[in-house]
Amino acid sequence: MKSLRDNESVHPLGSTGMDGENGEGRSGVIGNERLTALAGAVLLVLIVVELVTVPNLRALLSVHVLVGVLLAGPLAVKLGSTGYRFLRYYTGSPAYVRKGPPSLPLRVLAPLLLATTLVVIGSGIGLVVTGPLHPGPLLLVHGMSTLLWLPLIAIHVFAYLWRVPRLVADDWSKPSSRSLQKARGLRLGVNLSALLVGALAAILVLPIAAPWITWITTTGNVPGPFLIIAGLLVTALALLAAQLLRWR
Repeated sequence: MKSLRDNESVHPLGSTGMDGENGEGRSGVIGNERLTALAGAVLLVLIVVELVTVPNLRALLSVHVLVGVLLAGPLAVKLGSTGYRFLRYYTGSPAYVRKGPPSLPLRVLAPLLLATTLVVIGSGIGLVVTGPLHPGPLLLVHGMSTLLWLPLIAIHVFAYLWRVPRLVADDWSKPSSRSLQKARGLRLGVNLSALLVGALAAILVLPIAAPWITWITTTGNVPGPFLIIAGLLVTALALLAAQLLRWR
């Protein structure tokens, strides 16, 4: 089986020039990769901050809610860029076909990661709206989906982390075609705009979360430490399995 880190193209890009239709298509593939990498880097920072708040939700619930809503913006950018690559590849775009899909394990992982990510964020926002008095099944759904999501996102990060710094750095330091240089500002603008929209949404949502903040600091039970311990155990097992799969 291919290594989970081997998410380079299944089919090589080839030595096409940067002029004409082939060059424009190749520039589009590179630009899409760099947009995805930048959005992924922003998401990783926000996810780390979000996870750091979990063991001390009693004191950091407001930060947890703020960051949880904020990361929806960069997440939309990443879903858009990866979805675009998916569509271009499966509709037969020559440049994207030459680039090839991610490795098979990552393609299998992707829909599971997408589903659990949407459930985690959706249930979290639902909890903010319903409040602590009538959360219904959302509290359980949020906790269980987080446990499922943690090993999936860990494998995803494990597979792509080594490439992201290079892609982001190349966008600003490596000589590029004129089309890539023009689109560089657009990629940055898209990510900054997504962060701004997410920040505005977080500011608007935070007052709605006030009942939860009051509840958790007075009478609420905090599941944070249990989630972290269970999540770390499951994540460690998942990463071990992913590492072993590299040698099969």
